[in-house]
Amino acid sequence: MHNILTVLRFGCGYLPRYWVRLALSVVFGGVFALTNGSFMWATRTLTERFAPAASAPAQPAPSDARGRFSGVIEQLGQSVQRAIDPWLPRTGQPLGWRQAVGLLLFLPVLVFLRSGADYGNNYCLGWVSERVVRDMRLDVMEKLSQLSLEFFTRSRTGDLLTRINVDTYNLLRALRQGVADLIKESLTIVVVFCGLLWLDWRLTCAVMVLLPACLLPLMVLGRKAHRAMAVSRKANVAQSSQLVELLGSIRVVKAYNLEAVEMARFRQTSGQLVRAGMRGVKAKELVNPLIEVISVLGLGALLLYVFHAGRSGPELVAFVTGILLFFLPLKKLAGVHIVFEQASVGVHRLSELLAEQPKVVEAHNPKPVSGFGSELRFERVSFAYDDRVVLKDVDLVIPRGARLGVAGESGSGKTTLLNLLFRFYDPTSGTLRIDGTDLREVSIRDLRSQLALVSQDVTIFDQTVAENIACGRSGASFEEVEAAARAASAHDFILALPQGYDTRVGERGVTLSGGQRQRVAIARAFVRNAPILVLDEATAALDSKAEAEVQAAIDRLAEHRTVICVAHRLSTLAGMDQIIVLSQGCIVETGSFKALLNQGGIFAAMAARQGLYP
Repeated sequence: MHNILTVLRFGCGYLPRYWVRLALSVVFGGVFALTNGSFMWATRTLTERFAPAASAPAQPAPSDARGRFSGVIEQLGQSVQRAIDPWLPRTGQPLGWRQAVGLLLFLPVLVFLRSGADYGNNYCLGWVSERVVRDMRLDVMEKLSQLSLEFFTRSRTGDLLTRINVDTYNLLRALRQGVADLIKESLTIVVVFCGLLWLDWRLTCAVMVLLPACLLPLMVLGRKAHRAMAVSRKANVAQSSQLVELLGSIRVVKAYNLEAVEMARFRQTSGQLVRAGMRGVKAKELVNPLIEVISVLGLGALLLYVFHAGRSGPELVAFVTGILLFFLPLKKLAGVHIVFEQASVGVHRLSELLAEQPKVVEAHNPKPVSGFGSELRFERVSFAYDDRVVLKDVDLVIPRGARLGVAGESGSGKTTLLNLLFRFYDPTSGTLRIDGTDLREVSIRDLRSQLALVSQDVTIFDQTVAENIACGRSGASFEEVEAAARAASAHDFILALPQGYDTRVGERGVTLSGGQRQRVAIARAFVRNAPILVLDEATAALDSKAEAEVQAAIDRLAEHRTVICVAHRLSTLAGMDQIIVLSQGCIVETGSFKALLNQGGIFAAMAARQGLYP
């Protein structure tokens, strides 16, 4: 019950948006319950018709035990009986066309009403559930887009994919199937139970002794299903992560003949999934046999009592029918309980994700940034990933129009410096300022609109070439896209593509070469037309010919802009106005390219290893 409430509470934030369909589903559920309960009355009525009219017992007046309410129900039943009496045949009376039609349609009409209400309930709940899960997935995606890079560095891609797809699907199943049955079958149990009390309240109370015997295994198996789903989810995350890793590194896998190794890993996680899944199947499938055995055992005890007491008649037939109608929805509710137990695992994971808060937050009243006027300034900036210090007491001024080169060994803090500038992270201590304003006080969107990034890891989306370039600035026209492509020396190769600018380039731009992808990224930066250009190893992964073409495009892009260039290949820093050298998070050398070579320090040693310095 606790996990059912957990799932329903999680969905309560979305359900009221669709209250009309939700209310209709409850109405249809009520009709379904009433028509289900009416089969007790139908079997009693038909059984009575087999007795001759002369021997049909008169309807008793309501007894004190049944009370005034039962008397009203009895009178209502007698009114209905009188209305349908001409339409049903009775033993010993001639069979006319009206009685034949009435008998032929009596049960089909009830079944039609029941089936129609069942369809209406399922349709309305399905309509609501699909939209609720859609809204939930949109909220999850929006939350992911708001979270800082820190969250993604500690998260696994497979885990995030599982939360978005698998966890929301299990929630959809719980809402679409579970809630529908929860409404219909719960109301059916209430209606049938009231009917049983009305027929024979003492016998009903005696039969209800079996109810705890049904609930106990349900609770035990529900917990087992919950644990099995938790284990299955971990295996699912591991398998999804492995699949993402395999597809992203397929060239390396094939180059090193790792297919068998990867298959062995995948087979192992698949085996874990199978074992966890089978534990869930056993827990779920054991519910129905247990409840059926217990309910039939109770029915046998009831029949034994009937023979022992010598009771008979239409009311007893109706009572036995009611017992069967009572345990059937109970069996369905047991299955619903298992579904909610399984969905609660995903709900917990989705709640955790939606509760995540970004480490980098927008100021309450952010100051707008309309341009870049004077300088970027780092004031005693330090940054640490957990306990690992990456930058320490960095003081740096980058005037407008300057070209700054950043060099250093791997792990010295070069990329972290850029991450702080884009405000992907906030410094652990110290302050970054743009035109004298603390970055934490300005609009994040405005800040990043002043920056254009060209990095070694080029991101190309599975869209057309034109759409990829236009990502640089929302609303860019085709003329601006084409002009940017010309400036990036990309126009000619784009025209040679099958559909020119309308050619889809595939996932990660697989149909383009490395140099072509880099020039598309440079065209994207041209479209952005930002005053600050950030280059992060922009030509490191290219051959000499592609590097020369891309470097020429970068030089055109850098004109009349403030440039911050991080490079491991030191020759690309020769045209910088100033170069800083980082070591263990500190600026250890500063100067022009020639001055640093002449100092004979860390920069000169790095240049010597690259053949730039004797």
